[in-house]
Formats: sequence, C-alpha cells, structure tokens
Amino acid sequence: MAAGVRYWTPRRAHLVVAAVALLALAARLLLLGDRVAHWDEARVGYWILDYARTGSYEYRPIIHGPFYHHVNAVVFTVLGPTDAAMRLVPAVVGGLLPLSALLLRERLRESELVALALFLAANPVLLYYSRFMRGDPLVGAFMFVAFGLFVRLLDTRAHRYLLAGVAFVALGFTVKENAPVYLLCWAGAAAVVAYFELFAAARRGESASAVVERWLGLDRRRAAWRDAPARARAGDDPRTIEDGGSARGARRVLVALAVAAVAAVEFLAIVVFFYAPRASGPDELGLGNALGDPAMWGPVIEAATLGSWRAFVEIWIDGTATEHGYLPYLGDFLLTLGFGAAMLCTFAVVGFLAESFAEERPRGLVLGTFAWGVASVLGYPVITDVKAPWATVHAVLPLAVPAAVGVALVYRRGRAAFAADDRIGVGVAAAVLLVVAAQVGAMGVTAVYLHPQSPENELVQYAQPADDVHPTLADVERAAATTEGTDVLVYGERYVEGTPPSASAYRPACVEWFDLLPLPWYFERSDVTVTCARTPAELDAMAERPPVVVADAGERATLRARFPDYEARTGKLRTTDSEVLFLVDTSRLPREEDRTPERDRR
Repeated sequence: MAAGVRYWTPRRAHLVVAAVALLALAARLLLLGDRVAHWDEARVGYWILDYARTGSYEYRPIIHGPFYHHVNAVVFTVLGPTDAAMRLVPAVVGGLLPLSALLLRERLRESELVALALFLAANPVLLYYSRFMRGDPLVGAFMFVAFGLFVRLLDTRAHRYLLAGVAFVALGFTVKENAPVYLLCWAGAAAVVAYFELFAAARRGESASAVVERWLGLDRRRAAWRDAPARARAGDDPRTIEDGGSARGARRVLVALAVAAVAAVEFLAIVVFFYAPRASGPDELGLGNALGDPAMWGPVIEAATLGSWRAFVEIWIDGTATEHGYLPYLGDFLLTLGFGAAMLCTFAVVGFLAESFAEERPRGLVLGTFAWGVASVLGYPVITDVKAPWATVHAVLPLAVPAAVGVALVYRRGRAAFAADDRIGVGVAAAVLLVVAAQVGAMGVTAVYLHPQSPENELVQYAQPADDVHPTLADVERAAATTEGTDVLVYGERYVEGTPPSASAYRPACVEWFDLLPLPWYFERSDVTVTCARTPAELDAMAERPPVVVADAGERATLRARFPDYEARTGKLRTTDSEVLFLVDTSRLPREEDRTPERDRR
C-alpha cells in the first residue's frame, strides 16, 4: 500500500467501533448466569425482591444507591429473579460502553478510537465486573459516558450534549456514592491540563492571561468586536458578525442560562425519582402517594435529597467504614491492576509519555485522563471499605484513553514501517500488538469464563463462593415446589441465630443471615420455607424431616447419624473458607420424567 493512502477513514473507524460493541455485548451475555451469586449480589438481590414484594423502599447507604432497586425490580418482573437477570443491566451497559469512544472523535485519531473501543470491550477487569451486579461498573460507565458528552459539548457547543451529560451524571449519582469522586477527579485533571498548558505557553513566551483569554474565547470575541464596524461597512450580513455586545449575543447568553437551568432541574428530577422513598401504605411518605397529595411533595423531595445526604454522611463520612491502613489496600489495588489490566496500564504510560514529548502541542484529553487515572489509583484505596477488585474499574476506565493512544502509536509505527518496507519495524510492531492481544484475550477467557470463582483469580473478591452450588440449589428449588411444610432445615450454631428476633426484615429470620449469604437470595426468590435447629435437642424434637438440610461442614457427623439416607454435598460460600454441608433427600426430588422442561434458574 502506498504511504499516502489513509487506511482508517472516519466511516471505517466508526463501523469497527460499532462491531466491537456488538462483540462486547455478546461476550457479556455469554454464560451470564453461570457464576454463583457473590455475597454482595445476593444481599442487594434480596432487598430488590423485598421491595418488589412490599412496595416499600428507603435509601440505605450501606447497600449504595437505589438504581438497581428500581430497575432490577422491573427486570425481575419480566425475566424472573435469576442470576443472569440480576446482571443483565450492567452487562448491557458494559457491552455498549465501547460506543462511548466515538464521543472523543474530535480529540483522538481513528486508530486511537478503535483501540479505545477494544480496551473498553476486552479488558478483563471491565469484562468481569460488567457481568456482576455491583454499582461500580455502572457508575463508572455512566460517568465515563458523561465525560465523553462534556468533551463533545466543548467540541460542538451543542446544548444537547450538556443535557445528556448531566443526565448520565445524575444516573451515576443514583448508582453509588462515589459518583462525586469523579467530579473531583475531573477538576483535578483539568488543573493538570491547565498547568501543562501554562508551562508550554511560558516556554513560547506567551503570558498566562493570554492563555486564559484563549480558553474563555475572549480573544476571538475581542477580535470580532474590533472587526465588526469594518465588516458592517463592507456590507457583511450582520447575522454573521460575532458581536458579543449585540442583541444576538445577549440572546445566546439567555439561551445558555436557560439550558443550564433545565440541566439543573433535570439532575434534580432524576435524583428525586430514584432516591424518593416508596410507601406500601396510602398514608405513608412516598413518591406514589405524593402524586395524589401535593402537600407531600416537599417532604418527599427533602427525604430524597437532604435526607439521603444525611444518611450518606452518617455511614460513609462520619462512620468507621473506611478506617483502615492505606498501604495494604493500595497493594491489593495494584495487585488487581497487575493481574487484570497490566497491558492497559503499561500502554497508558506509553501513551502519556508519547503525548508529553510530542512535537505538536500535547492533547489535554490524553494528559487529563492519565492524571484522572493516576488519582484514582492513589485515591480509591483511601475511600474503599473492603479490599475489592471492583474498585479498579474506576482507574481502568480513564487509563484506557492514554492506553489507546499508546497502542495506536505502535500500530501507526508498524504501518509506517510497512510502507517503508522496513521488515524489522513491521515485525516488532506486529509482535507487540500480538502479545497485547494474546495476554488480554487469554486473561479474559481464563478469569471471566473458565475460573470466575477461583481463589487464584485476583479479580475474585473474598465473598464470592468458590464452588458451583447451582445444581444443589436447583434441587432445593425443585424440592420447594413439591414439598408441603418445611423445605430446608438450617442446623447448627454457625448458621442459626441464638435468639431469633420476634420481627425481622431478613428472611429466614432464624439464620445468621449475613454469614449464610448468598443462600438467602436463592431461598427468597423460590419462596423456600426454612426452619432452624441450633442444637441436637432441637433437631431431635422436629416432627418432620425436610428434604434438604444445610449446616456448617463441621456438623457432618451429627447430621449423617440422623439423616443416613441423604446425599451429602459440600461447597464453599467464600473463596477460601465457610464450607457448607448440604444433605439432600434425592428420593423426594421430582423424577426426571416428572420435571418441567424449565432450565435451572441461573
């Protein structure tokens, strides 16, 4: 191919980005329900079912924003409460995220757009956690799209991008409380870009005031004012003259203020809709009741805004959730990045350095996103409450931009070497790109599909069950569908409350609910009737023999003596411990020919 032929045209690049998004969506939907629910997924999933059952909701900061409650309640109504259904929304959002690369098309080359889409589609961290019902992948995606929309606003001055960007920021606020951290990161990144601009201007002999005037557009406006009389005398159409002092200029200011006001109302409306309490009774405070009682709107809006803020501060600001050592959390964060985003981080540094030392003026987008990513790497270990691999999503997203610049640089060097018949250069570039693709692909397949629950997988958080207990849970659900009375007996001091509360929001009320997660999610979604026995005496006093018994694996001897004909199965409820024993009376399960043709509810 001749050196002057341009391979990546805008149309071709956009089509490739769209194709990448389709592949990303397929990758996220593939085997979506195969992984057993994580502790946190099960906890939130249970509360979504509780909201769907009672119609009552109020913001609980400890389980983060209300987005999943309202959206997944609808998803469960349509598709049923399955592991796949609970993850569908983040999977779809994550699958479509590569399309957000197109929002940066004025700032990135076509090859860089394609590289960015590929990183957003295939990075193992993003792939794993977009198949996970956590707030992090959603708030990250929403805020990244909002960032792209605001960049597009700067490039086009079209008000629609402001309104769309504010909508995505508001959605980010409804998902998780770290959304404001993105705003802080953007402000810090803007300060870094401004510093680089001022430093470069000083080297050119340009004053800081001149740079600020250029940023604000005052230099263009001053030139327009200066040239306006001469252009008018020359017969130019007044409508084409940029005159900030004219009535037309005043109208532009008024339109901008009106759009800003609409954006503020839009943000408030989205936040209130999601955060407003929902009431199960006609006289209780709730959004639905406010529709018929205008006097209730004030308290509802206050509860959704100031009330939610006070609850957030009590838990996440004034509380002790984030009081921990910094270095262990930073080390765990870096270990996850090294496991799931090594190539992305490496090429982010390459892209940043290449942009910093480029002959032309460095692009603020590349410098700013790199600063944003570094700030996230250093900052999230401070504000997270547990060592959680999902927190790295917030660093991977911004670092994907300079990483795309770095990979595209290697690609362009390879094409230039090909055009110059430089076989060594072509070989080096091809080898580098092949290694990147192979490493990312192999890590993604292994960590996401082959071993998504393995303790050796650094993307797996501790509270993920290590074993696939889906077959046993399917038997529990089948037994519950055909059994009158108790479906499951939970036995032993490990998982049974010593003094069960007389009234509890947690079902089953008699179990150590948080220790037994994720099983309560599976019990609740299938309407499993659970009874508890804490001691052998309570066990012996039971009048019925349930088809399934659940206990700590250490209770095997006690239970086998009483249920000798039951089939024993074990599984870990955490990555490395919490081994649980299931005893299943297989004789009471529906026969194969009597079973309905439904698939296991995954």
